[in-house]
Amino acid sequence: MRTLREINELRSTLRDYRQRGQRIALVPTMGNLHAGHLALIDCARKHADIVVSSLFVNPMQFGPGEDLDGYPRTFSADQAQLVEAGCDVLFAPTVSALYPNGLDAQTRVHVPEVGEGLCGGSRPGHFDGVSTVVSMLFNLVQPDIACFGEKDYQQLAVIRKLVRDLHMPIEIIGVPIVRAEDGLALSSRNGYLSEQERATAPALYRTLCALRDALESGEPADKVLDQGKARLYEAGFTPDYLELRDASLASVSPATRHAVLLVAAKLGPARLIDNLSVQLPTPAQTGINK
Repeated sequence: MRTLREINELRSTLRDYRQRGQRIALVPTMGNLHAGHLALIDCARKHADIVVSSLFVNPMQFGPGEDLDGYPRTFSADQAQLVEAGCDVLFAPTVSALYPNGLDAQTRVHVPEVGEGLCGGSRPGHFDGVSTVVSMLFNLVQPDIACFGEKDYQQLAVIRKLVRDLHMPIEIIGVPIVRAEDGLALSSRNGYLSEQERATAPALYRTLCALRDALESGEPADKVLDQGKARLYEAGFTPDYLELRDASLASVSPATRHAVLLVAAKLGPARLIDNLSVQLPTPAQTGINK
């Protein structure tokens, strides 16, 4: 695996692959890799000849008081995992390489609608930071495909709209959530949890499963969501949001059948997110918009 830090070196390397007619996949990460990231690499290997992973803790997507300084940085371990996973190129730029004029003077990319509400509502500017750095990486790597995890459901929707709206010739592949044996969605921020909090954390997924079952059996959505928030508080979480949206992240309507439950909740110092697909029954049974 080649580890590159300079933009010109990245472009030169990828130009050689491209001239050979090789298909390129990109897997963007912020490092502190776990099995969920490695599933993205595995997916990329199945769809391309060359796999490029980026490792960059992007300051633009962190708001005031968030964990930019404390975000875990495990570069050597990440390198070793990527080599074992079969990654071909690691691009690990410095902040000054991507933002040479500083964040305040940086051109930003804003994706409307799908980036609003949910995490976009509680973390103002977060998705502008995500869409800006992803646009940069797409421009630098010019991949044929890019793989993103479905745990960050809203982020995936933002990136898909970004690619559609800007007519980028990139196939975006969503990779299913990788979970621990107890159901907790794998996340770099799980490392913030104490031993006791880690034992509590799987209640987030268990709650989503219970809510999904209730919704699919026809219980009214408002009632189910209220019960879900109460369950999370009782388990020790502080919910940020718990919402039911249609699969495109629009509001649920009487015609909605394919929906998604989305949750963000604080547990100790960690902000955990998760989601679960829901197949809604007929409108008369759901109590939606009645």
